[in-house]
Amino acid sequence: MISKELLEILCCPETKADLVLDGDFLVSTDKQTRRRYRIEDDIPILLIEESEQLDFETWEEIMKKHGREV
Repeated sequence: MISKELLEILCCPETKADLVLDGDFLVSTDKQTRRRYRIEDDIPILLIEESEQLDFETWEEIMKKHGREV
């Protein structure tokens, strides 16, 4: 599990936006890119080419679930 302290200093490598922890993924709060990065063995894989771009509806649901403004 990623600690709160680590989550506070991590950011999206593409946009430098904050990330939210959603299960085994870190999701960028950037509305334009909507990147999702996987976590393997408690290690975030913050490589843009390894990330996935979420559709707007999925990204919006995740942001609302975590109390983020859309």
